[in-house]
Amino acid sequence: MLSVWTGCSTLQAQSSLEVGTIWQVASQNPVSLESLEADILDADVVFIGEEHYTPSHIEAAITVLDMLLKHQRHPGIAMEMLSWDGQAGLDRYISNPDMSVEEFLEASRWKENWGGEFPDYQPLVSYARTHQLPLLALNPPRQLVRLVATKGLTEALKDPGLSSWSLGNEALEDQEYESLIFDQITACHPKLPDHVYRRIFEASIIRDEGMATIIRNFLDTRPGPKNPVVSYTGGGHIQFGIPIPKRVKRTHPAIKTVSIYLVAWDPSKKEEVLTEMKEGIADYVWLTPLGPRGIQPRCG
Repeated sequence: MLSVWTGCSTLQAQSSLEVGTIWQVASQNPVSLESLEADILDADVVFIGEEHYTPSHIEAAITVLDMLLKHQRHPGIAMEMLSWDGQAGLDRYISNPDMSVEEFLEASRWKENWGGEFPDYQPLVSYARTHQLPLLALNPPRQLVRLVATKGLTEALKDPGLSSWSLGNEALEDQEYESLIFDQITACHPKLPDHVYRRIFEASIIRDEGMATIIRNFLDTRPGPKNPVVSYTGGGHIQFGIPIPKRVKRTHPAIKTVSIYLVAWDPSKKEEVLTEMKEGIADYVWLTPLGPRGIQPRCG
């Protein structure tokens, strides 16, 4: 069970950064789990940003889902680790109790897309199945993302897999997004040719716009406000409310969103986390135990 700090929200000492604390970024103070719960109950989208392969982050997401179900909210669970070309397989797995995990992995094209260890993310998939919640594949298929990264967006959009996808200027020409992502790409991949940086950046556009599109489509077709969506992605996709959240709000400006940035805590991260909170990384920062892989590299 994931332990969570449940004391009052008056602590202000930055030295209280520790596993189990949830920090409200606007106030720069820790808050109780009950305060977070109250905030998410009327949210249309809850954006959760993880560090990949960290069990405590899956546990945190399940805690959020439990909060919603307790109050008769029935969310869709949208996962970066699942891709569009496997959506039919996801639907079958949720509706067919006799479908095996092995059949699910094949039908969802897990190996062809995410490809990592499925048990790391199985608890979220199983949660959707147990509670009969919609399970949404967020990511464009890997082959389409690779096509953009190798050929560039202009050429890639001629491919049948992307040609029917309308990308307006507002999706492509976001200076705030470009500045954020380009800075990170160049920091992680120094000394590459400019055209390679451009293609990596364009592949990021396809992924973030694609994931935002799935969330927007769910909002347009859900039964009502008691059916929010919980989006579970890497933290980089929700940072500062830009990559996916801003794209969702571009067409749905009136929705309420709550973003939760999960950090596998180690004291060596103190200055980094304080800076991220000061700069507004998300609505909440939740400090959890490190996973078995230890501190994750910034550049994956």
